[in-house]
Amino acid sequence: MFAEERLNAILSILEEQGKVYVKDLSVRFNMSEPMIRKDLQRLEKEGKLKRTYGGAILERKKAESTSIETRLVRNTDKKHIIAKKALNEINDLDMIFLDISSINYLIAKLIAEENKRITVVTNMVEISTLFNENTNTELICIGGRYNKHLGGVVGSAASLDISRYRVDKAFIGSCGVNVLDNSISNFDLEEGNTKKAIIKASKETFIVMENTKFIFDGSYRFAILDDINNIITDELPDMKILDVLESKDIRVI
Repeated sequence: MFAEERLNAILSILEEQGKVYVKDLSVRFNMSEPMIRKDLQRLEKEGKLKRTYGGAILERKKAESTSIETRLVRNTDKKHIIAKKALNEINDLDMIFLDISSINYLIAKLIAEENKRITVVTNMVEISTLFNENTNTELICIGGRYNKHLGGVVGSAASLDISRYRVDKAFIGSCGVNVLDNSISNFDLEEGNTKKAIIKASKETFIVMENTKFIFDGSYRFAILDDINNIITDELPDMKILDVLESKDIRVI
């Protein structure tokens, strides 16, 4: 096996298991332990893992803070898959909350196209423009301070307005879910507090995100795994992550 193949294989094992041990890799690849350590040193310099005593763990990535305009046109294929899955979870006469999220924008488009008989509550301004021709869907817009970068209403006034409602299902975006430290994160403190208010106002909570978000972290933790009921993603994560989520009674869709 060439060195590059071995390095890629190590990363594949890391993504599947979350950690590797020098001794195990030495046996697996029939290489000396010093050579395996050199491989791990190289991968650490490339920012792909973090060495630990006797092995290494997968290096988590810092999510990038981008404007809503950028997020609306990024990874649209995966987001469409997630939006279609989410639509299947919405029943007639449901009251749902769609927070500020490019995936939620796509969910809203599907709801508008199908003219669903539901009530949509949202703090995302772009979503409100989708229902001009819709006759069955009732739209409720949350009031408060508008954040241009985020593309929606956040802050204490928004949280107070949200607290007046009791919705059946909330669909919430996130820039990272970390099963290792039990955190669900985003970038903005005020938006995070608004997401907390949405979770509190909801009977059932869905995190909507691409599968890659399982290795990303934001700078603000707005929830822990125990706060949510479901995660909707484009493809299932590895078994190690699924096992943790199952132990928390979280359904992965």
